[in-house]
Amino acid sequence: MQRRKLGNSGLDVSALGFGCMNMSFGYGPVADNQQAISVIRAAVERGVTFFDTAETYGPFTSEELVFCLRP
Repeated sequence: MQRRKLGNSGLDVSALGFGCMNMSFGYGPVADNQQAISVIRAAVERGVTFFDTAETYGPFTSEELVFCLRP
């Protein structure tokens, strides 16, 4: 997976990001939480480290799902 510097922050993230809007609404039926976590986990296993979340997607639903991946 290619990497990129995120702005001036110095953070190194994956060049491909994962949009989390569909985890809470927007594109058809909402996935159940375990299914959503499994999909996010699969993205992480493939090298994705950049996740697009927003308060308007829930609020906080997608953030909570991504937070579940913490070690």
